[in-house]
Amino acid sequence: MNKTKRKIFETSLKLFSEKGYDATSIEEITATVGVAKGTLYYHFNSKEEIFNFLVEEGMKLLINSIEIKISKCDNTLDKLKAVSLIQLKAVAKYENLLTIVLSQTWGNEARNVFCKEKVIEYVDKVQEIVQEGVDNGDIVNCNAEMLASELFSLTCAALIYKRKANLEQISVQDMYKEYEKTFFNKLVSRGE
Repeated sequence: MNKTKRKIFETSLKLFSEKGYDATSIEEITATVGVAKGTLYYHFNSKEEIFNFLVEEGMKLLINSIEIKISKCDNTLDKLKAVSLIQLKAVAKYENLLTIVLSQTWGNEARNVFCKEKVIEYVDKVQEIVQEGVDNGDIVNCNAEMLASELFSLTCAALIYKRKANLEQISVQDMYKEYEKTFFNKLVSRGE
């Protein structure tokens, strides 16, 4: 991605997160970036295309991070812990992206449907890991789809906690330790 496209990407991400999609105009994006409309339209055909690009690239980054990290894990519980850690790091580093995706999953407009599809793709990836763990006895027998959704909901919980506690930044390690105590210890299979 070239420098101008990256600047449009980053600026749009910030504006969509802070103001919302509808309240952010192309004019505001170009003024903040410091480029003419023609330059923006050289890289993106519309505001919707910018939005879709942000969501697509962001969710792809999250899934790729998971695939890389879980390839180094020996068992399902470690894989799910790795997923959780990646999600917490995403909250710390990509809060704007997650805010956009989560805020747009409700509704029936094209961008709402697109965000829902991207979240479902992500949860499906986590569900595969959970199902593998259930099948091989690494974790307790459970509804893999529901557990994968619960694991993704920890991302939402981290965002809410960060805002409720009025934190500039979350402690990824502290939150991860809490997740270990309250969530992951319940998943350990005890030969049931």
